[in-house]
Amino acid sequence: MAQEMGRDSEIKEKVVNISRVTKVVKGGKKMGFRAVVVVGDLKTHVGLGIGKAKEVSAAIRKGVESAKRLMIEVPLRGGTIPHDVTGKFSASLVVLRPAPQGTGVIAGGAVRTILELAGLKNIVAKSIGSANPINVARASLAALSSLKRLDEVIQQRGKEPKIQHVEN
Repeated sequence: MAQEMGRDSEIKEKVVNISRVTKVVKGGKKMGFRAVVVVGDLKTHVGLGIGKAKEVSAAIRKGVESAKRLMIEVPLRGGTIPHDVTGKFSASLVVLRPAPQGTGVIAGGAVRTILELAGLKNIVAKSIGSANPINVARASLAALSSLKRLDEVIQQRGKEPKIQHVEN
């Protein structure tokens, strides 16, 4: 945990969505705001947080605190992901595919924000189903958290890696 506190200075934050929400109570309606915030260190860590408060700035602050607590580590390989992956949350489905050098981040909305703050440089993403920003963001985080490293797969399978020699 002390290691995470040292990263605070280099953590970037982006607001994905701010919504005005109302709660109906006996005396009428209580207005408030919900902020969906993504934080990341532009290297390998990214997190999603949701904050609710009576004022926008307080909601954003709460969202950032929540996102920092819920950060995940993304295994990168040369600025992209090691393999194709699909993430699902509720009715949202996000498909992530590795891309060659120079492609850039091809994604939209909440997915793009998460991928950029995770430090990915070349990736192709497709969002299918519900376009709800919270569900799309959670689906993309589910996809990123299900990525496997090569050494993990080798250990699970108990096999020796085949080293491929690429000839020019």
